[in-house]
Amino acid sequence: MADIPTLRTERLILRPMTMVDWPAYVDFMQTERSAGMGGPFDKKRAWALFCHDMAQWPLMGNGALMIEENASGSCLGQVGINHGPLFPEHELGWFVYPEAEGKGVAYEAAQRFLGWARNERGLPSLVSYVDEDNLRSCHLAERLGAVLDKDAERPNPEDLVYRHF
Repeated sequence: MADIPTLRTERLILRPMTMVDWPAYVDFMQTERSAGMGGPFDKKRAWALFCHDMAQWPLMGNGALMIEENASGSCLGQVGINHGPLFPEHELGWFVYPEAEGKGVAYEAAQRFLGWARNERGLPSLVSYVDEDNLRSCHLAERLGAVLDKDAERPNPEDLVYRHF
């Protein structure tokens, strides 16, 4: 059983998911903003994803953390490391709720989780699978220092693969 970490940055807390996070999560997953992850999703599929994000911790030693603003306590989105039978490699992913868009929240959270993955979890590699039309996520992956890996295996053949390490 893996302990779920709580990670901090100057303005964010990356913390384990709770049921308090479910209403905003399902609302987000039912919108077009979840298209880069295969959405929009109905409530039943969103619940399966929510449980998947949590279940990876005891099964794989990594999973998702919610992004909370330290000053206000508001949940701003999620950052996660996916792995298992659906992912050829450990994959760093992120999303932010509309109110957090354009404020550097995804970058700050992903950068901190990337450091944890490399230095504390000791992962051998880390990639991000990004829909080619999701230009904001492509730019974020590049800003994090990732480079395109055209030869990498991917769950969706149309996704771009950005290699962090």
